[in-house]
Amino acid sequence: MKKFLTIFAFLIFSQFHSINLFAGSDGSLDVSKKDIDSQNTEVKDCFEKVNRGVFAFNQALDKVFFKPVGKGYRLLPKPIRSGTSNVLSNLSNVVTIPNNLLQGQVKDAGVNSARFVLNTTLGIVGIFDVASYFGISKRDKEDYGQTLGVWGFKEGCYFVLPVLGPTTVRDSIGSLANFSGGDAWYNVTVRNNTQHFEDADYYISRLTAGVDFRAKNLDSYDSLEKNSLDLYASVRSLYLQDRQRKIKNLDVTTDTMNDDDWEEIDSQ
Repeated sequence: MKKFLTIFAFLIFSQFHSINLFAGSDGSLDVSKKDIDSQNTEVKDCFEKVNRGVFAFNQALDKVFFKPVGKGYRLLPKPIRSGTSNVLSNLSNVVTIPNNLLQGQVKDAGVNSARFVLNTTLGIVGIFDVASYFGISKRDKEDYGQTLGVWGFKEGCYFVLPVLGPTTVRDSIGSLANFSGGDAWYNVTVRNNTQHFEDADYYISRLTAGVDFRAKNLDSYDSLEKNSLDLYASVRSLYLQDRQRKIKNLDVTTDTMNDDDWEEIDSQ
């Protein structure tokens, strides 16, 4: 029962960590964003009526559970929040590095590998971002859904999962790769019976990632909800835009629903 509750908690927070939306602060779109937005019309919302019902369910969960927990997390001291974010960011490299290689990003794979080694050792499992101190800056996160996109696979239908939130057929297939040997952290915690880690270590880390992400985006999501005539359509559009941005590695400003460090957020 305890394991079931841990997995469920992981799932309900995963939806926010999987949605990384962006929009210009003035509401305008530059050329690159316009190009992306035009491509979103090609992605079919095959189950819109059902999707809207699931979206409403997820919104209700947010109001009664996710948002209050996010607010509570924000009350923690800044060093704790920053250290937690650093650990989670460092851990994400075990998925980013293989996807760098699969996408032919050899240099980025080398940079991320160096960051992972330095931060895991000198940075005490990633609590401190030692790599940045040595001038090895962060690279964008990569996942298997992005890799499939780089390889030319189309998105397929857009749909909304209960609790997990928006996705596409392509991104769902990419996510399955994490549980099929593509995520080293999942392999050493859940898939294989190791002496040093337990299943709960993986689910707790994912749960914490979701809490951290939601807490960072309390204000931006409230703003999106307040200013959207159709919140469902806005989230769908922004999700698809962001996925295209990541696949094409476009350098555009991420103002809505971002995953920056707490130091960057607190200094704004």
